[in-house]
Amino acid sequence: MSFIILQDAFFIAVLAALSVPLGLYIYKVMDGRRVFLSRVLAPVEKAVYRVCSVRPGEEMRPRKYALSVVAFSAAGFLFLFLLQLLQGFLPLNPEGLKSVSWHLAFNTAASFVSNTNWQAYAGESTMTYLTQALGLTVQNFVSAATGIAVLFVLIRGFAMKQAETVGSFWADLTRVTLYVLIPLSIVSSVLLISQGVVQTLSPYHAAASLQDGARLTVPLGPAASQIAIKQLGTNGGGFFGANSAFPLENPTPFSNFIETLSLLIIPAALCVTFGKAVKDGRQGRSVYAVMLILFIASLIVITVSERFLAPHFGSVAAFGNMEGKEVMNGVGASSLWGASTTAASNGAVNATPDSFTPLGGMVMMFLMQLGEIVFGGVGSGLYGMIAFVMLTVFIAGLMVGRTPEYLGKKIEPFDMKMVCLLILAPPLLTLIGAAAAALMPGAQNWLNNTGAHGFSEILYAFTSMANNNGSAFAGFDANTAFTNITGGVVMLLVRFIPILATIFLAGNLARKKTVAAGEGTLSTSNATFVGLLLGVILIIGALSFLPSLALGPIADFLTH
Repeated sequence: MSFIILQDAFFIAVLAALSVPLGLYIYKVMDGRRVFLSRVLAPVEKAVYRVCSVRPGEEMRPRKYALSVVAFSAAGFLFLFLLQLLQGFLPLNPEGLKSVSWHLAFNTAASFVSNTNWQAYAGESTMTYLTQALGLTVQNFVSAATGIAVLFVLIRGFAMKQAETVGSFWADLTRVTLYVLIPLSIVSSVLLISQGVVQTLSPYHAAASLQDGARLTVPLGPAASQIAIKQLGTNGGGFFGANSAFPLENPTPFSNFIETLSLLIIPAALCVTFGKAVKDGRQGRSVYAVMLILFIASLIVITVSERFLAPHFGSVAAFGNMEGKEVMNGVGASSLWGASTTAASNGAVNATPDSFTPLGGMVMMFLMQLGEIVFGGVGSGLYGMIAFVMLTVFIAGLMVGRTPEYLGKKIEPFDMKMVCLLILAPPLLTLIGAAAAALMPGAQNWLNNTGAHGFSEILYAFTSMANNNGSAFAGFDANTAFTNITGGVVMLLVRFIPILATIFLAGNLARKKTVAAGEGTLSTSNATFVGLLLGVILIIGALSFLPSLALGPIADFLTH
């Protein structure tokens, strides 16, 4: 156990140390300043603008920015949908894989465009190299860049005074992709390849013939490039069906550390970026502190549960719950990954979530049910947390009878309507989706388990889809027409309702004057506010999901 504590402490220390310089770098990039990569990438950036006929200095009003986001995402959705339907007739298909069914293609397109990366398929037996590289990997980049771009719209809303515009989506998208995501992905890909992660266009390798005549085949492909951005962009979609529990995606302890760090590094760095952009580093630090407190508390509960609360099987008891876990990682690294992947809206796994203890699985589920704000997705996690900050300020204002303010902007009825859309859309869609699935006549046939754990599998699935995560309890059969269609619609709604709410919230804030702080202004950067914000987050999460959690993982724990 002492080794696990040291491992977790080292991880958090490295995360905190690297997030500061990366956060300052992202601020310079999005502020249009020159950075050390500008000499190489500035000509490429200009070429992109010329080819796309974009004027990067052209400012957009909120409506135009929102339409640009929706149109760009719709084009990406249509391209990926058609690519899957036609992949059987296209090149880079050495294994002769067939085209994907229309409802699975719909679900996968919705999943990757929405940055969810829920996968109702095994990559090595379903998707061609072309689909993986040109379709899925490209969406990993641009969906992540879209989330960061929308975050900066909200930041500009606080920073601007009486402005009618919120920036240029095309410039934001291009700069994030060129200066942040691609360089980090190249570094991560090289490190992963050095550890044995595959990156090739060669056909699958026939390794051996078994005694019964069957052949043992090793799947290959351009995996490292997709794995790097799947982690850095909080996407999570595995190149292979077993995701990062597969040796060719995650072969060594060092690759496991790099991938785990990649899950959280950009969301953590964006807290630093936020403080710098609003010219008050204390605001970024207070949000960072809330995220870190929730993350560490969740990590402790998951680790203790996996180490001590699992059924004991003789001498194996000394290692804790090793079911569904890679021996190389053990309970410690598996619990750290489980907390990280559900705190971030990532969804990649290095162990089977379905095999975690009831309490361990419940905490992972609850991290998602909070709205993926404990670091969360790149961009989306922070603008979701800022919505909770504004709600907390509003509640505090009601308590003292004062008009609430945050970062010098008065919070008015329209702002709170947008905040409510941001906060309430994910839990509402989670519960509607889970209820609809549980009521389906054939639902029992989709599950490997009955009773409370079977319900947990359904609840986890729709929690994951409705919070842009993508992980799953493996006991749930996801590739059905009902789940593909319903889940696809849920993923699109829960992605774009908050995005649109954030953009229009930012536009309304940008038009306002800045109000000078006075003696009655609530401080949003001290320990008292951090505690109040934690209370609001946990109360909303508990009120929304305690009944469903009681029917699922809590009942599973009590009857285990």
